[in-house]
Amino acid sequence: MEVKVVKKRNSENRVFNIVNTILLVLFALIIVVPIWNILVSSVSGSSAGSSGLVLIPQDFTLENYKKVLSDESIPRALLISILKTVIGAFTHVAFCSVVAYGLSKTNLMGRSVYTMMGVITMYFSGGMIPTYLLIKSLGLLDTFWVYIIPALFSYYDVVILMNFFRDVPVSLEESAKIDGASEFTIFRKIYVPLSKPALATILLFNGVAQWNDFMTTKLYITNEKLYPLQMKIYEIIVQSNMNSMANSGSTDVIVESSTKGIQLATIVITTIPILMIYPLLQKHFIGGMMAGAVKE
Repeated sequence: MEVKVVKKRNSENRVFNIVNTILLVLFALIIVVPIWNILVSSVSGSSAGSSGLVLIPQDFTLENYKKVLSDESIPRALLISILKTVIGAFTHVAFCSVVAYGLSKTNLMGRSVYTMMGVITMYFSGGMIPTYLLIKSLGLLDTFWVYIIPALFSYYDVVILMNFFRDVPVSLEESAKIDGASEFTIFRKIYVPLSKPALATILLFNGVAQWNDFMTTKLYITNEKLYPLQMKIYEIIVQSNMNSMANSGSTDVIVESSTKGIQLATIVITTIPILMIYPLLQKHFIGGMMAGAVKE
């Protein structure tokens, strides 16, 4: 009887593994195939523009990338994007971690008031026009710091860090205070090292948001010297679409294919930096996402 039960369980496990493998393969294909199609199409000639899904490069060419990179302002835009992503992400993490450290202390005076103020910001905002007027009154219009200062705080990230800080043993802090350590020393040498997974997760999320953001530029920046790469890419795509409409006629397919190739090339260019950074933070990122999932 026991042998039959064991065989039945083994057969059920085998079926489950097969079904699970098939589903995971399909899920992987759903993710990989579109990315591969974009990459291959961006290095294919105009003949591949109307063929839909492209898995093998047709008429291999780098002309689309040359057209995108031929703009002399692209290197400066790339530098602006890198600076605002790096500075913005690190200052955001530093600011949120300091706020979270203070709010994680139950003896903080006015803690409930600060918490309520933070929760309100998660659900309500001033709106586009009041925010623009605030940015203008602060003198941030057409300055690099408009990318940094408004993005310093996120109460959602503060909540994540607060949960990490609460899990730090109180005995570590008490022993450090006995040795004469200040609050800043305790925060820097105990809480920050023990919260690297959460810090890396927030750093990655905010870095990706900073890298992809172009609405801040559209709303608050008119000086083209402060345009990030995303804004330049937006301009290239808009210009390509305008050229496609202006050249409508017997060459519709060729023009449309060329425009599509340029758009796909811009997508690849803006995606590569994030894909290069992600593996460096993957270990901490997974740890940050899984933290708190299992409680002893």
